[in-house]
Amino acid sequence: MPIVVRLDVALAQRKMTSRELAAQIGISEQNLSMLRSGKARGVRFNTLEAICKALHCQPGDLLEYVHDG
Repeated sequence: MPIVVRLDVALAQRKMTSRELAAQIGISEQNLSMLRSGKARGVRFNTLEAICKALHCQPGDLLEYVHDG
């Protein structure tokens, strides 16, 4: 998949658990886990905004395009 989710890296850098983040932004741990694993088919901008606000980061810190060709 050409889009790589770097949410685990951002969480580790901030010493925050996915459980803490899910509670802080108001989504289920299961939905956050799907996003972290890259299995989510999409992410809403308001969810991305909430994650960036909670982690004090930019969307580019969480998502990376990797050219596979």
